[in-house]
Amino acid sequence: MTTPEIRLKRVHDDPSGEDGPRVLVDRLWPRGVSKERAAVDLWPKDVAPSPELRRLWHHDPERFEEFAAAYRAELADCPAAEALAELREQLDGEPVATLLFAAKDRAINHAVVLAGVLAGRAGD
Repeated sequence: MTTPEIRLKRVHDDPSGEDGPRVLVDRLWPRGVSKERAAVDLWPKDVAPSPELRRLWHHDPERFEEFAAAYRAELADCPAAEALAELREQLDGEPVATLLFAAKDRAINHAVVLAGVLAGRAGD
């Protein structure tokens, strides 16, 4: 199984021909973005953080490391682990894949953690 280069983009950013499969990694559809504009190829909702974990973190940068560890633990447990395995299969052989997220902060969000997990970097 080959892992594609994982890129990150806000779902509000324009699609590009270089995105590869565009994967929405939020549990809820982002406000203000039409399905046509988002150009989403895959939407594996179960790889997104649980509602409980999102509420606990509440996008507090000071709690990001705690959130990231809890999110990685969620991704190792069912049903997220099954959804993650399925996503890996769907992306197998792709040279590039783009994870789409709605968070405003491009550096501190769950997609950053998920990209690290997909790439096999446990500390991301």
